[in-house]
Amino acid sequence: MLVCGRVRRLYRQLTLQTSLLLLFLFCMVSVLISAYFLYGVKRELEPAGVSASEGVDDGTAEWEDSQAATPSPPSARILPARTAKPADTSRTDPVVLVFVESLYSQLGQDIVAILESGRFRYQIEIAPGKGDMPTLTDKNRGRFTLVIYENILKYVNLDAWNRELLDKYCVEYGVGIIGFFKANENSLQSAQLKGFPLFLHSNLGLRDCSVNPKSPLLLITKAREVERGPLPGDDWTVFQSNHSTYEPVLLARGRTTEAGGPPAPLHAAVVQDLGLHDGIQRVLFGNNLNFWLHKLVLVDAVSFLTGKRLSLALERYVLVDIDDIFVGKEGTRMKVPDVKALLETQNELRNHVPNFTFNLGFSGKFFHAGTDEEDLGDDLLLSYSKEFWWFPHMWSHMQPHLFHNQSVLAEQMLLNHKFAEEHGIPTNMGYAVAPHHSGVYPIHMQLYEAWKKVWGIKVTSTEEYPHLKPARFRRGFIHSGISVLPRQTCGLFTHTIFYNEYPGSPKELDKLINGGELFLTVLLNPISIFMTHLSNYGNDRLGLYTFKNLVKFVQTWTNMKLQTLPPVQLAQKYFQIFPEERDPIWQDPCEDKRHKDIWSKEKTCDRFPKLLIIGPQKTGTTALYLFLGMHPDLTSNYPSKETFEEIQFFNGRNYHKGIDWYMEYFPLPSNTSSDFYFEKSANYFDSEVAARRAAALLPKAKIITILINPADRAYSWYQHQRAHDDPVAQKYTFHDVITAGHDAPLKLKVLQNRCLVPGLYATHLQRWLSHYHPSQILVLDGQMLRTEPAAVMDKIQKFLVLTNSLNYHKILAFDPKKGFWCQLLDGGKTKCLGKSKGRKYPDMDVDSRRFLREHYREHNIELSKLLYKMGQPLPSWLREELLHSSYGSRIKGAAARRGLVPEVWAARGKETGRGAMAPRKGKEKKEEQVISLGPQVAEGENVFGVCHIFASFNDTFVHVTDLSGKETICRVTGGMKVKADRDESSPYAAMLAAQDVAQRCKELGITALHIKLRATGGNRTKTPGPGAQSALRALARSGMKIGRI
Repeated sequence: MLVCGRVRRLYRQLTLQTSLLLLFLFCMVSVLISAYFLYGVKRELEPAGVSASEGVDDGTAEWEDSQAATPSPPSARILPARTAKPADTSRTDPVVLVFVESLYSQLGQDIVAILESGRFRYQIEIAPGKGDMPTLTDKNRGRFTLVIYENILKYVNLDAWNRELLDKYCVEYGVGIIGFFKANENSLQSAQLKGFPLFLHSNLGLRDCSVNPKSPLLLITKAREVERGPLPGDDWTVFQSNHSTYEPVLLARGRTTEAGGPPAPLHAAVVQDLGLHDGIQRVLFGNNLNFWLHKLVLVDAVSFLTGKRLSLALERYVLVDIDDIFVGKEGTRMKVPDVKALLETQNELRNHVPNFTFNLGFSGKFFHAGTDEEDLGDDLLLSYSKEFWWFPHMWSHMQPHLFHNQSVLAEQMLLNHKFAEEHGIPTNMGYAVAPHHSGVYPIHMQLYEAWKKVWGIKVTSTEEYPHLKPARFRRGFIHSGISVLPRQTCGLFTHTIFYNEYPGSPKELDKLINGGELFLTVLLNPISIFMTHLSNYGNDRLGLYTFKNLVKFVQTWTNMKLQTLPPVQLAQKYFQIFPEERDPIWQDPCEDKRHKDIWSKEKTCDRFPKLLIIGPQKTGTTALYLFLGMHPDLTSNYPSKETFEEIQFFNGRNYHKGIDWYMEYFPLPSNTSSDFYFEKSANYFDSEVAARRAAALLPKAKIITILINPADRAYSWYQHQRAHDDPVAQKYTFHDVITAGHDAPLKLKVLQNRCLVPGLYATHLQRWLSHYHPSQILVLDGQMLRTEPAAVMDKIQKFLVLTNSLNYHKILAFDPKKGFWCQLLDGGKTKCLGKSKGRKYPDMDVDSRRFLREHYREHNIELSKLLYKMGQPLPSWLREELLHSSYGSRIKGAAARRGLVPEVWAARGKETGRGAMAPRKGKEKKEEQVISLGPQVAEGENVFGVCHIFASFNDTFVHVTDLSGKETICRVTGGMKVKADRDESSPYAAMLAAQDVAQRCKELGITALHIKLRATGGNRTKTPGPGAQSALRALARSGMKIGRI
């Protein structure tokens, strides 16, 4: 009571100011205490300090102790726990979305290189700040299964709209995010990652990195060792958080440690977000990929975040070839101790790599070509012949592509074969390697045939397919019954003999092995065939040093299971893993200097065609083939015995015969500057493989395709089959064929596909555009080729930029009996195509025409968009189809609502000349007069008109008058002739209208136009809108000169 009384007396004596001051002091003390417990207590992740002699500890035990000692954050800071949705592989495409700061940034290229090495599909985008996010879904299916940010701050600082869009996508589809934080001189030393309970400490130097064994993402990575020494760079960022969602993956100490003092605390250099904070799983790296462990962890992170959908198996098959046995010069060959060491190392490696066996490639001519000591080594090696695998090089180590005669090449092989039999070398391994990989790729057929005849070869390997560099793109293929596997280098060459003289320093070799390129080759390739040489196993025995240490490093840091298979079994395993690589891709040997160096000098790339006529069938390709053959600069291929004028190389089994077979169909060039070879195969157009194959072999070729109404093309193909007595075409009507259902007989479905599929023009043309630039492709109007072939040929000559120009108006004549144009010969006679061309068919029935118009409607609209993007005019038949399919149907509906019968509507359509809107009631429609422009002007002078352009959202009106503006020359309404969306309606309408205007003006002799715009941008700006801009571009592309605007 006494104490209480004193407190009351003291309280009465306090003034208001004193009370406020005490209250303020109390609040400050509370804040300081709270700050201490919230942020002052660090999660020190310290490993146990164990000496090397006692074994290496990953620091887990002491790290767990420090975790237990770290107080939990106050409840006010804990958000409701959320469980991250696992990766939903059934709802997303197996594609990685990679956001980079620049297409040329080093880290971005390193990320892409890892994905490409793992053969993972990806899409690369420049990271948006406030721009548009790429489309993430397509018909309720996610387009990406993983997102990677080169700079995680680009993700953190996204504008609210894009951030919410991306986060919702990741939560909904179970998509994870990988991000990298690369500090710079402007980075804050300590900061909180905006929106996350995670703190960053930047620009640190780290050392002694270890792997957290409890990290859930580990698959290939093994958490057992500590990478001693400083980590590369002084710009590391470490992560710190008290939130349970964050789990360290890689731990490292700071470099600054006082002598004799306790070890520096352990920090999280790579951290995993388990998704408990916001439902999104992430992996964050505190630096780039210069540190080798980051690459290893990145591979595991990709696997974990995609639910092992983008994952590499743990099995690795390794084969070590030793080329040039007996070939080395004196002083570089193996001696007796070297041979013994080779066998001892092989036995030692078998304890770690089941069935490990060195594979020795020999050239018998050089046996006993060294010093006496080296010759004894040769003898000892042969005495151990049953301990190793063997494969033949050439007898005299000659390059096979230098032998043009197969029998001479076979004689060289027989000498080596005889040597093998005399010295007990096995000859049944079925594997061979050509010196310098000559003749393997590019293909030298004489080598393949001689190999099979003499040795029974089934497998070979090369580093040249498709190119030497970058090595991650090397692939395998099968040709002429021989499997060709990719071969890898290991940093050892014929001149790398001594450890201390290794290029750059011995540390470069050790770096190559310990996490460098050699290690990454094993990590990222399920099957690796390494090329070494005899000289690598003498002197300092760098070959033995390299692979002993490589195996040790792999088993120390990874869970990969190394093993070896004989070459034939290895090839079977390879194509089980990569069946899509069985078919080769032939490339132009002259585009790669290394390829050209190992290609026969008797062959020339000038025999390849520079022009392909790709079809489709029944569109007039044979007539075009005939017309092109009339030109003195153009030379067609030799005819085929099986397929007549068509080689059909890129689309079928002929492709597997190789480029030597293909070139035989073209003559040796007499004048490489003017000779222009071409080939026509109408099946190329709709082939799924022809475009890719053609672009690989003929990347600079010009492409011509002819398009007619797809309905007419389908009908023509059906009648073609009937004329050739196809039993299905004879049994079923055309309407039965095109309307057959899914349960129809197989043969009927096949005929239906051959009728309908080639007419999906936009789909097939887009495939060719994905491999060729639009400027290399010319789309011809098949209807115009039939009616005005000379004009079309003039267009083709300009497209091909031929040295000489031919006037086709003088050498083509219309044959009324045939019904098409033919070559005009001396004496007025004509040379026409055969009886199979120009057949007369009954007209297509109305129901079939209606069905096909609807069937191709959307495809024709897509074709019009594609041609617009290519800058090519629409064929006349396509304009008519667009008019009928969309605009005409809308007008018919309007006419029906007005009570107009179809006959009246049709009559009024003819009366207006536009087949569109009927004239207003009460006004008689006057027929449009053709305006005379007066006397002809001199050549080179311009005849001007005035073009009034008005572009609204749905329609574009183009009205051309004389200079006075009083007399109308032509009017065109570019209304909604196509079914277009909001962004495309006005530009498409404008393009169509302007093209019609340009054609009409040219007919009247007007060559130039002044422009008067009555169009504004979307927000009533003073600049032209997209419709007016499109009309202007279309006028200019159509050849009209533009005056004042």
